[in-house]
Amino acid sequence: MKKDDSVNVLGKVLAPCSTNPLTGFFRDGQCNTCAEDQGSHTVCAVMTAEFLAYSKYVGNDLSTPRPEFHFPGLNPGDHWCLCAARFLQAHDEGCAPQVDLKATHRRALEIVPLEILKRYAEEDT
Repeated sequence: MKKDDSVNVLGKVLAPCSTNPLTGFFRDGQCNTCAEDQGSHTVCAVMTAEFLAYSKYVGNDLSTPRPEFHFPGLNPGDHWCLCAARFLQAHDEGCAPQVDLKATHRRALEIVPLEILKRYAEEDT
């Protein structure tokens, strides 16, 4: 699998999203992507209790640890490379988490307009 160029939605070098917990399609701590990443794990989202409950409700339980997959479970405040379509769905439902624009891959823009991502930008972004 060949990674796409590591460029964020601001046109700069893609910043790390999280190494604890380790995130990303490639589990490299960044929201890097490639043609094989059919979920487009490109949005660096900051988890909230509301979003984690919503994600579980719609069938993607991100809060329960899954040791067999080396997944510790996410907590509010954790950064995670979220599927762009799930972010947009959460936006449409009124429970989208904040986003680190510096760590969100530009391929997210194929699914989520920049204007929407900017509404959820972290203060230091």
